[in-house]
Amino acid sequence: MLSAEFSALPTLIAVHAREFPSRRALVDDDILLSYSDLAALMSRIAAGLQRDGVAPQSPVAIVGETTAMSVAIFLSALQAGCVPAPMAPSATHEQLERMISDCGASIVFADREVAMSLTMPGLVVIAADEILRWCPPSHVDFQPIAIMPDDRFDIIYSSGTTGNPKGIVHTHAMRWMQTVALGVAGFNDAVTMVATPLYSNSTLVMLIPTLANGGAAVLIGKFDARRFLVKSERERATHAMLVPVQYQRVMDMADFDRFDLTSFRFKSCTGSPFATELKADIVKRWPGALVEIYGTTEGGGNCVLWADKYPDKLHTVGQPAPDNDIRLIDPEGNEVPTGEVGEVVGRSNMMMAGYHGQPEASNAATWTDPNGNQYIRQGDLGYFDEDGFLTLLGRSKDMIVSGGFNVYPIDIETVLLGHPQIADAAVIGVFSPTWGETPYAYLVTRENGVDVNEVVAWMNGLVGKTQRLSGAELIDELPRNTAGKVLKRELRNRFEAGRQRHTAQIEGEQP
Repeated sequence: MLSAEFSALPTLIAVHAREFPSRRALVDDDILLSYSDLAALMSRIAAGLQRDGVAPQSPVAIVGETTAMSVAIFLSALQAGCVPAPMAPSATHEQLERMISDCGASIVFADREVAMSLTMPGLVVIAADEILRWCPPSHVDFQPIAIMPDDRFDIIYSSGTTGNPKGIVHTHAMRWMQTVALGVAGFNDAVTMVATPLYSNSTLVMLIPTLANGGAAVLIGKFDARRFLVKSERERATHAMLVPVQYQRVMDMADFDRFDLTSFRFKSCTGSPFATELKADIVKRWPGALVEIYGTTEGGGNCVLWADKYPDKLHTVGQPAPDNDIRLIDPEGNEVPTGEVGEVVGRSNMMMAGYHGQPEASNAATWTDPNGNQYIRQGDLGYFDEDGFLTLLGRSKDMIVSGGFNVYPIDIETVLLGHPQIADAAVIGVFSPTWGETPYAYLVTRENGVDVNEVVAWMNGLVGKTQRLSGAELIDELPRNTAGKVLKRELRNRFEAGRQRHTAQIEGEQP
């Protein structure tokens, strides 16, 4: 068990390398690094950064799949006192250039294909398969760097798909407090399945405590449900963090129950709405605790739901975590009483240092209480029940105002998912000449398909006037980000692109 006194992650890895050098640290399809191997590799790469004049607290961009080498580079940047900025290899050339320019990185480590596409003036690009030739031959060339709690730990990009990207800055102190808080999950002898991308904050939330406590991180790369189950059984996995869409794919496997998953002790989920029925299925059929963690990459406040302990609260995201202050405010910034809907704001010792180079955006993301305490605006709408459990109603920007009434898409989506032929659903608000806005659905059907008009009629017979759909459209798959969140902006763009053919539907609506 870690003590409460701050210790930098590279320091802890060095301690593990001395105390149990042969213990597994990182495992992927191509390589197994013991703690001794990892510590030596980290020092070699860190020495290369020092040799090339990359100063402490300078950003180091990392664009690659989640492999043992990518994680080692991330950790090496920390050891050199630098600030790793992981980015999605699936991003376009233009998106990557915007993020690299925004963080100010002078060096980038990238998978071979990405490396060949980056031609920014003055940028040093190191391809993943050239790293061992690039760095010094010995780890003894590294000159130790003192890492302070307030030093920047990482820059995580929340977007970059449109407009200016926002780099969320975390400090070493913030990551340390996060690691200590997750001590309840028992990472000391963990075998953690890492199934999400390195550039996702959700990945780091599980990866950092695993390595800080001397556990093994098993990196499975591109997610495949069967591969995940096979590796979990073979590795005797104890911990995992998956987003809801990954859990759904795993639980949908016809032979899920034949896999031996009894080694699991702690499974967590974060990133996007987690269906009540899916939580219940996991609790019933998958051994070990299931914990939903609600929060944002920006930090602020977290809510935690121990699903196996509170089966009657699976529709919620749980209660505020210890030492986390979660409040709900109205559009004027006033707190709302229990039972009323408000925007979620949170405060804790795990908050971002701000958006990199964007003080105005950082200020806009905060709410200040009457005592001058700052909270992160988390962008979600919800309400607390009498037991202090938080129920979310969706993003504040996605709320539909129809005829002066607030309509929450999640309420409509929940009803739609009760239809036997609907596998997935998303609802957006679209312009209505009569009501201002009106609900419109995108539907993914099961194997047998469905008649859209029949679904709309079925849906509208179950809900109140303001929640009635003005129309719906079939779609092969809902657009989602790596955390599993539906990209409703893309659905709105899709609707606008087909506005002319939608007009007749909406003009005939009767909400």
